[in-house]
Amino acid sequence: MRFIGITGGVGAGKTEILNYIAKHYKCEIYLADRVAEELQEPDSPCFAPLVALLGEEILGTDGRIDRKRMSARIFMDTGLLEKVNAIVHPAVKVFLLDRLEKARALGETELFFVEAALLIEGGYGALVDEMWYVHANEAVRVRRLREGRGYSAEKTARIMASQLQEKIFRENCDFVIDNSGSLEESFRQVDERLKEFAGTEGSSGRKQTLEANSWRE
Repeated sequence: MRFIGITGGVGAGKTEILNYIAKHYKCEIYLADRVAEELQEPDSPCFAPLVALLGEEILGTDGRIDRKRMSARIFMDTGLLEKVNAIVHPAVKVFLLDRLEKARALGETELFFVEAALLIEGGYGALVDEMWYVHANEAVRVRRLREGRGYSAEKTARIMASQLQEKIFRENCDFVIDNSGSLEESFRQVDERLKEFAGTEGSSGRKQTLEANSWRE
């Protein structure tokens, strides 16, 4: 079983790539941000430490962490952000490595994927068998974010400026998918890369709805 990390900047199209992989390969796919959300639920590993750090004012009327309240609590406070990430990110790694071990033991999965914008910063390069970078040129990303999410030019520029530079992505990744053009061409690149590790005939993946929230867009 191959353990693969997928990363890339906002608007690069990681979701479409993962949807294709989930449909055509025997795989498990975890979105690190969704994982973190699950780990912040009551009785989950991150819940009590986050409430102790940020106070009960981050809780909603249902007793769960209210993400908007939490975001407001740490907004523009980099020190507090680092403390939150120090709680969440290690827990996400523990969860993923546990799932990876279980998948290996069952022997039914050919490919195990984890996706996050911050895989490189999170040190996942030392854990995965290979790291993939989903690339799209800036003009394409800006258009996708405007048309797909309604982002203003200012918001798009702010988010892009907060993420790693192109050079860093390429230096830290083993494989680059150019997703600037048609999806068919991107899928061809995926199939070419995976042909030595997995088959596609009749395969069906399981896409998990679990993602590490770094509290950055």
